[in-house]
Amino acid sequence: MKKNKIIIKTQSKSYPIFFGSKILNSTASLINKNLRNTKKISIVVDKKLPNLFIKTLTMSLKKYKPRIYKLSLNEKKKNFKLAYKLIENLLRDNLSRSDCVIAMGGGILGDLTAFASSLTKRGVKFINIPTSLLAQVDASIGGKTAINSNQGKNLIGTFYQPDFVIIDTSFLKSLPRREMICGYGEILKHALILDGKFFSWLSKNAQKLIDNKDKNILKHAIVQSCKIKAKIINKDEREENSRMLLNFGHTFAHGFEGANNFSKNLNHGEAVILGMMAASKLSYEKKLLKPRDLNLIKKHYVNLKLPMKVEKFFKKNQISKIISFMKKDKKNLNNKLNLILLKKIGKTTKPNSCHVSVLEMKKFLSSFYVK
Repeated sequence: MKKNKIIIKTQSKSYPIFFGSKILNSTASLINKNLRNTKKISIVVDKKLPNLFIKTLTMSLKKYKPRIYKLSLNEKKKNFKLAYKLIENLLRDNLSRSDCVIAMGGGILGDLTAFASSLTKRGVKFINIPTSLLAQVDASIGGKTAINSNQGKNLIGTFYQPDFVIIDTSFLKSLPRREMICGYGEILKHALILDGKFFSWLSKNAQKLIDNKDKNILKHAIVQSCKIKAKIINKDEREENSRMLLNFGHTFAHGFEGANNFSKNLNHGEAVILGMMAASKLSYEKKLLKPRDLNLIKKHYVNLKLPMKVEKFFKKNQISKIISFMKKDKKNLNNKLNLILLKKIGKTTKPNSCHVSVLEMKKFLSSFYVK
C-alpha cells in the first residue's frame, strides 16, 4: 500500500501522520527527515505485541541502539506510579530534549508514554505508533496525554503534540473482532458528529471493514476519520470550544467505565459506543433529534451487533454510581452535566449549550428499566 500523509496543524505545533501498510520499517528514514538532531531513542512497547513488530522497529532503528521498555498495561495500571517509573528510566537513559521516545502499542500505552515524555526534561521528542484501530483513529491524534486518578479516568494530564505519527494498517490483521468494534466506535462517532455522507458510506461498508478488514475500505475509513478529528483540533487544540464535539458519548462512557470499575467486561471503545447510543436517545427525548435519524442509528447498531442497551450491562441500582463518575467529567459546569447531543446525523449541539441536571439524568437512565 502506498504511503500517504496528512498534516495536523495546531496552535502549538504542526506534525504529519503517515498512513500505509508495512511502513513500520520506514521509521528510521522518517526520523532522519523529520527529527535530524535525534541521537538517542527509547522505545516503549506493549508486551502483548508480536515480536515480529518489535523486531521490525528495532532493526529499522539499529544505528540508534535503542533502549526498549516492555509494559503490560490496563486502565488500572495507567497511574502516577507507573508514569514515575517510566520517567526515571528515561532520565537514566540521559535523553536530551532533541532525543526521542517512541510509543508502540494501544491507546493506554500511548497516553502514558506521551505523558511521561511531556514531563521528562520538560519535553523530549515523541513519536506515536498506534497498533489498535481505536488508537489509530483516536488516541494518537490531538496531543492529549493522561493518566488515571482514583477520582476518575484521565483527570491528570497535559497537552503535548507528537512530532509525528505512524499508522501502519498491517497491525490490524491480527486484531480480534471485539477490538475492531472498539476502534470502529470512534470512526462512527466522527461520522455522527460532523459528516452525514461518511455515515452513509459506513452503513454500506462497515461490515467489510470490521469482519473482512478489507484494506482499501479500512484505509479510507481511517484516513477520513483522522481528517475529521484533525479539522476539529486545528480549530481548538486545548478543548476550549469546538473540540468538545469529540466528547459525544464520552461523558456517558466515563460513567459506564467507572461504575464497572474499569473492568474488561466493558472496555473503553464499547463504553463509548454504548454512550453514543445513550446520547442519541437523550437527543431524541429532548426533541433535538428526529425519529428518522434515531432509527437510522439504531439500525446501524443492530446490523453490526454493537452494544446499545445500558440495561444489559448495568443494574438499576448502579445508576447513582454511573452518575457519580459522570459528575467528575472535566467539562461539567455549575454542578450540571455538560453534554454534546445530536441535532441530526452529522451535526451536534454547540459546546456548552446543553446542560443536564443530576436529577434529569437519573430519570433518563431509570427509564431504560421501565417495562
